[in-house]
Amino acid sequence: MTMPASQTLAAASVLGIRHLRKEYRAGVPVLKDINLDIGGEGVTAIIGPSGTGKSTLIRCINRLVDPTSGEIWFEGQDIAKVQGSGLRHIRRRIGMVFQEYNLVERLSVMENILSGRLGYIPVWRAFLRKFPDADITRAFELLDAVGLGADFATRRADKLSGGQRQRVGIARAIMQDPGLVLADEPTSSLDPKTSVEIMELMAELSERRGIPIVVNIHNVELAKRFAQRVIGMTGGMVVYDGPPEGLGAHHLAEIYGGEDWQ
Repeated sequence: MTMPASQTLAAASVLGIRHLRKEYRAGVPVLKDINLDIGGEGVTAIIGPSGTGKSTLIRCINRLVDPTSGEIWFEGQDIAKVQGSGLRHIRRRIGMVFQEYNLVERLSVMENILSGRLGYIPVWRAFLRKFPDADITRAFELLDAVGLGADFATRRADKLSGGQRQRVGIARAIMQDPGLVLADEPTSSLDPKTSVEIMELMAELSERRGIPIVVNIHNVELAKRFAQRVIGMTGGMVVYDGPPEGLGAHHLAEIYGGEDWQ
């Protein structure tokens, strides 16, 4: 399927969202006519109050949630309509970083990182944990890249701190060789210092590896500090889309409601 000429992606965009709508109950939309183009580099932060649809938007993009209507264009396909093996193929190109880490607790750090390659190897290899040498070498490189190092390779995931777990989750997402990374509240379970470190790490990896990252985040100051673009949502709609330095008090009042939004 080819994207209609009238709805082609903006230049240098990797993701195009057109008229996206999501209803969990008929007639009660959580997302209302979302239209966005996500560029091919840097960090895009989505901010807004709880219940405004931020997580639903992220989960529609990787099809953890099925949209009610609309289009989501990624790598030449409307992934809102892809099913079966086509959807599995698309998902391996979209890395995901979760709020609660989503690691396999009983497995080692290395095994969790290598799970990012499950979409690329035969089932028998995955079952026997027989990963190619090139994947193992890359996993060790990513351990260093996320600030853990080879000493962590054999540690069980359930023995790690929250910040260490999130670093493993980020390494696993990058291990997928993604064209896009989505992060759903990656700092909400972390203390302030670790939250800064995790956002700094994602911004650094995005720049160094040329991978666009879309992060849903509650902390406005972290969004303004580390994102090149901020999308403000309220009531299932986008009400601000621009640079962090353009995000003023009046925008925040509209996003969060009233003047005392902090």
